[in-house]
Amino acid sequence: MSILLGILAIIITLGLAFLMSNKKKKINLKGIGIMLVLQLLITWFMFSTTIGASIIKGISAVFNKLIEFGTEGVNFVLGGFEVAEGGVFFFNVLLLIIFFATLLSVLTYLKILPAIIKYVGAAISKVTGLPRIESFNGVNSIFFGQSEALIAIRSQFHHLNENRLYIVSASAMGSVSASIVGAYIQILPPEYILVALPLNMFSALMIASIIAPVEVPKEEDKVDISDVSQDKSIFEAMGNGALEGGKIALIVAAMLIAFIASLELVNWIIQFVFSGFSADITLETILGYILAPIGILMGIAPSEVIEAGSIMGTKIVTNEFVAMTQFQPLLDEMSEKTIGIVTVFLTSFANFSSIGIIAGTVKGIDSKKAVSVSQFGMKLLIGSILASILSATIVGLFL
Repeated sequence: MSILLGILAIIITLGLAFLMSNKKKKINLKGIGIMLVLQLLITWFMFSTTIGASIIKGISAVFNKLIEFGTEGVNFVLGGFEVAEGGVFFFNVLLLIIFFATLLSVLTYLKILPAIIKYVGAAISKVTGLPRIESFNGVNSIFFGQSEALIAIRSQFHHLNENRLYIVSASAMGSVSASIVGAYIQILPPEYILVALPLNMFSALMIASIIAPVEVPKEEDKVDISDVSQDKSIFEAMGNGALEGGKIALIVAAMLIAFIASLELVNWIIQFVFSGFSADITLETILGYILAPIGILMGIAPSEVIEAGSIMGTKIVTNEFVAMTQFQPLLDEMSEKTIGIVTVFLTSFANFSSIGIIAGTVKGIDSKKAVSVSQFGMKLLIGSILASILSATIVGLFL
């Protein structure tokens, strides 16, 4: 029965994207089908085979070792601080972003990461029939944040019409940055975080390609990675990566303070208004009930769907870090299937604040195209939420 509900959820998700499409007759149905099959094969391989399980275990071990290296740097700077049991989230989680950002910056300077992204993107383009720039950006968005992913293709921006701009923006919003994956896996199970990375890439491309289909002439479909890094030496790359990582850590910390405090304020207002009805009414509970129907279709147990839905809703109105920190204490109470589905759903930038981030980045690259992003901002968010639902549903089929 759960498999049938999951299949129904996939059909509804793709159907909603189809209803939003601005060129229904131009949809690349073959490419969509291929990417859906690839998602199913990846999830089956990772969760149902010993080789897949070993790969996830190996990648997790690499991240854990990198976290150990990063922790040495944090301890050197902050080793004199006495913290309570459980540590301090900013010290133990967010500051590690600095090391991961530094590593990514060095790999980019050495042209190792751009080359891998370019050729993997080219392979995806060849198999699915999607344009190269969109495929490259989809893979690129696995490693870099929303702003960095879009900046990496700034030299190709003049080729992007409104539909192509929608697809690259959706890829940026539907994925997460590798620089903060190390922080994620300290909060939630790493196996689900890691499998979410390729699944969300394909989901974002699928949903965006349905909503905004494109046909691209070959002369306009080229990827240039010659200027992806402006650093003049490996030491400059390390320094700039560290500064960028520090900026990200501070931004995340500031957003957590603002969003969590704002949630408390909203909940106080809700409880004040509805004090005569129930003292347990919160924004999270309201969101839980709203998302409960789709949660059941995704495979979440009815007994857990309100709590799970509230976490997913919190992620949409705030960000993934707020939702993850709220979900972490519930891990011992939830079934493994619910944990997997919710974790994959949370592993993306699909939230309201991302609209502003993407619009601001595009404005810095091409102010005229930023107008288009602002116009389809809500459509971009809805598409990204559908992509998160699709990825989470597929994972639920194999748990």
